[in-house]
Amino acid sequence: AVGDGLAHGAHAVAQAVHGRGPAYAVLPQGTFNLFGRANGISQDIELSTRALLRASVEPVQVGRVNGRLFLVNASLGLYPQLLEDREAAKKQLGRSRWVALFAGLRTLARYGLQLTLDIEQGGEKRRVRTPTLFVGNNPLQLARIGIAEEAALQTGRLAGVMVKRTTGLAMLGLALRGALGRLGDAENVESFAFRRLAVKPRGARRVKVALDGEILWLRSPLLFDIAEPLPLLLPAPEDRVAVE
Repeated sequence: AVGDGLAHGAHAVAQAVHGRGPAYAVLPQGTFNLFGRANGISQDIELSTRALLRASVEPVQVGRVNGRLFLVNASLGLYPQLLEDREAAKKQLGRSRWVALFAGLRTLARYGLQLTLDIEQGGEKRRVRTPTLFVGNNPLQLARIGIAEEAALQTGRLAGVMVKRTTGLAMLGLALRGALGRLGDAENVESFAFRRLAVKPRGARRVKVALDGEILWLRSPLLFDIAEPLPLLLPAPEDRVAVE
């Protein structure tokens, strides 16, 4: 698969090979390459290709929601809207990081949708109001934004992040905290680790969900859990690069 967990092609390949035997290989070509970087895969296409010659197959954790895999993250609410607005802006203004940044800030400032979610975790049920639910499976991404539950990924769990009901201006402040690696310190941000999470948005039979940057419509309720490990062609120790 060329790309990483945020590239549609790589995501589709992972879904196709999962549970069917073939090992999964990554040649990072995406913007952030979070999946490849977290697994020590070089961002240089020549080096990562050569590393495949000495790579060994190792199981890596992948998340799942309603039978669909995700390597890096899954979310509903704000993040799918960010992706849609970003793609629309790129079609109008061109593909660049500055365009993506402008589109993201505009969406954060204007976003007013609040989801009402019935959540069940560990036998306990509760109802929450939030603009977004984010489920992470990538320690590098969680560490970068300052979510402490990154360590939970090493024990077969996923990390959930929710924002309490807030304004567009406050969302811009949270984005700044995330950029500084301090999102987990915010009073209106809740993070938690889980193995299984059932989520039912009130009043919706289908839900718009972003899986590794790909937007899908899934039937409610949503069931997030850990899938069978994905066999990844992992570079030999001498070919791995340090996580940056």
